[in-house]
Amino acid sequence: MNRPDRAGRRRLIGSVAAAATIAVLSGWASAFSDNLSGARVIPPPETALPGYLQPSRDPAFGTPYTRITDPGATLGAGIACGRDMCRHRYSSAQAWNADQSLLLIPIGCSGMCFFDGRTYEPLFRRARFGECEWHPLRPEAMICVTPSAVLIWEPKTAREEVLYRAAGYRDLKFGPYKGNPSNDGRWIAVRALAPSGEEVVFAFDLVERRKKPDISLNGLPGKTNACTISPLGLHVACIQNAPDGTDQGFIFSRDGDLVQRWSEHHRPGHGDMTVDADGSEVYVGISKAPPDRYFIIKRRLVDGAVTVLAPTGEGQHASLRSIGRPGWVFVTYSGDPEAVARRPGWAPFAREVIALKIDGSGEFRRVVHTHSVRHNYWNEAQASPSPDGTQIMWASNWNRPGGPIHTFVARLDWPTRAATSESVMEPQR
Repeated sequence: MNRPDRAGRRRLIGSVAAAATIAVLSGWASAFSDNLSGARVIPPPETALPGYLQPSRDPAFGTPYTRITDPGATLGAGIACGRDMCRHRYSSAQAWNADQSLLLIPIGCSGMCFFDGRTYEPLFRRARFGECEWHPLRPEAMICVTPSAVLIWEPKTAREEVLYRAAGYRDLKFGPYKGNPSNDGRWIAVRALAPSGEEVVFAFDLVERRKKPDISLNGLPGKTNACTISPLGLHVACIQNAPDGTDQGFIFSRDGDLVQRWSEHHRPGHGDMTVDADGSEVYVGISKAPPDRYFIIKRRLVDGAVTVLAPTGEGQHASLRSIGRPGWVFVTYSGDPEAVARRPGWAPFAREVIALKIDGSGEFRRVVHTHSVRHNYWNEAQASPSPDGTQIMWASNWNRPGGPIHTFVARLDWPTRAATSESVMEPQR
């Protein structure tokens, strides 16, 4: 949770002496085309929990959305939701398959539950050992890692093909939980215990079915949280929970050379990776360290260069799973709308999801209110888009701390060209 202290706020307000252009396209949200200097927080209107699979619309933003799970209920096709929650896994985990014909709900439904990716009707449930992520190009396939193997698995048919059987290596992990394949589906990063007992990570080529050299994790500070391959398959990125309490980033080449060490705490964190307009691989997320604490930033993998995308605020998670719509990050904001409204200069978002352009221009699009109020980890909205960015999934307790956690999907239209735009400058900081 991001909870800036007052001293931190004062430092942040004066820490960035740059102006950014905020442009909200009139075809998207004409009623809310404010820049950061004059924009206001739009509190979530009081709205009753929508019925299961009942089409709904955000009364403030006009975005259509649907509640697609019903905690405590049997949904059909062998799928039943637990009483406490029935939700997607995480912001940087892709819920939809490559052609968006299927989506996955794995938390609170006693297995891996698959739904129609457009109507949200329950289709089938599978039990699966290990961790699986959708293949980014093959709609029928998931890439799975078990403690002893890497394989391709087809959920509909249950067909599987083992690509790598570990000889001497054990306790293989796909991340865990925060691992993704490269955008072409060729590379993944696998954590494991080597035959010597050393903790390692290595890049694995799913096409050639061969591993790259081991990268030792034993020499890094603290405990490894998760590792993943980069979008182009060129780098392996690992997050370390260091003894001093910081979460540090280590960027390696695919062959194991150390490229970058980001020793600042979560600079950035709770984010995702993508390919920038110039072809550079970048990590976009929330900074929790000076000089841009609680800003949304992007950081280039090859040299660590930082670009501020949005000012200090209650940004909680950032997702770039819309790999078919590059250039945009989906940011989930938490926080109390009344408290955020009292803080001049803050990003004017609370309990909502926005789409933010990653070019540093500040162009953004308000998407939907989450109605998710603070309680515990699973109550976090953690919005995650579909591959083409037209659907955005989030979790919500619908304004009831400790209440059941539902899953919702919002739908977006992306005009190819806007008739007009409103563009003004945010204040100097």
